[in-house]
Amino acid sequence: MKRILSSLTLLAVLLVVLTGFKADSDKKPAEGIQWLTIEEAYAKIQQEPRKVLIDVYTDWCGWCKVMDRETFKDKAVTDYINKKYYAVKLDAEQKGTIKLGDKEFKYLAQGGRGINEIALALTNNQPSYPTTVFLDDHFNMIQPLPGYLKAKEFHQIITFFGDDYHKKQDFETFKAKTYAELYPAK
Repeated sequence: MKRILSSLTLLAVLLVVLTGFKADSDKKPAEGIQWLTIEEAYAKIQQEPRKVLIDVYTDWCGWCKVMDRETFKDKAVTDYINKKYYAVKLDAEQKGTIKLGDKEFKYLAQGGRGINEIALALTNNQPSYPTTVFLDDHFNMIQPLPGYLKAKEFHQIITFFGDDYHKKQDFETFKAKTYAELYPAK
């Protein structure tokens, strides 16, 4: 079942990219980070392969706003993201239908609020806000990470994925040894 969900998630992300889905342009990005649409990130990846970081948010999410205001404005976080990732903003409650080849991701109304099916795909059908989704330089899913994180914790995570330490060691070992050696003052 996990393999099917992972395959569906990858398919959804690839279809989003190939059809040029655009993030909500009314959302003001956090200062410093070079936020892109999925379409822009995909075009750039063709010229310069780089991992993708997707911030799945909602306008009503308080922790999303705190993350924008604090974590995404931290200089070390901003510099690292801009160097290693293409950063994308995705409003989970986008109401428009997203057409991906012959597949459509629709807004699912649920009372006063709803969710777009693409947000479900990117969060493995477990939406939580904020969720940061990590993709490799071929738009393959690495991992969605739900929840708010302070700048130091977030920097550890983006470094763990950004420099491929996730392929070599578990996160706790990375945090205790490798990260501590790389950033002794942090």
